[in-house]
Amino acid sequence: MQKQRIPYLDLTQLKDEKMLAEFDRCRRDGTPRPESQAIRGHVPATFWAFANTWDAVFRNGVLDHAIKELCRVYAARAINCDYCANQRSVKSSQVGLDEADYKDLMNFEKSSRYDDRQKTALAYAEAIVWDLPTDDALWDRLYKHFTIPQIVELGFFMAITMGQGRWLRTLNIEHHQVLAGTSGAMAPGFENMDALRKSKADPSYWANLQTRPKVEAAE
Repeated sequence: MQKQRIPYLDLTQLKDEKMLAEFDRCRRDGTPRPESQAIRGHVPATFWAFANTWDAVFRNGVLDHAIKELCRVYAARAINCDYCANQRSVKSSQVGLDEADYKDLMNFEKSSRYDDRQKTALAYAEAIVWDLPTDDALWDRLYKHFTIPQIVELGFFMAITMGQGRWLRTLNIEHHQVLAGTSGAMAPGFENMDALRKSKADPSYWANLQTRPKVEAAE
């Protein structure tokens, strides 16, 4: 494993009861899991800025949570953020997503797994992640399926999740290193460190199969 670049906050020294309660929620429910928050926790304002934004814009908000979850994992896989992509929103399973719904994300337009509303959201996410040109056809699709507030929320959410994922990639953090011993919000095959290592060693592991869209980037 690559060298970790910023140490985790020592939770045994943390006295803030509100922060400790949020860490316990992370341990239990994930998204975010405790490791990323144990980095942000070095600056409490940063810790809460992310926690509160994530709660307002991802777990809640004006757009269907399941669509945001698909777009979140699409972004994580596109930028090759293992830490982010190997998590699953607990709420997403409660609103109908199952593991099979994540399998075709990198080839979503050709997949029969997603309806046009989901594909439209993913196309919007794709344009943001890859800096692709957007045309009237995409915006017509967006306005057909979503309200202006929903389009705004998804765009803002994509900026947050993509930016955080790109940052976390530089830190070389891994799951099951802070408040270890629980599998809350972990994808199947990543429930503990042994399972995680076995999954990543598999030649068919998703990170080894990533491809960039065959479209020219915007100038």
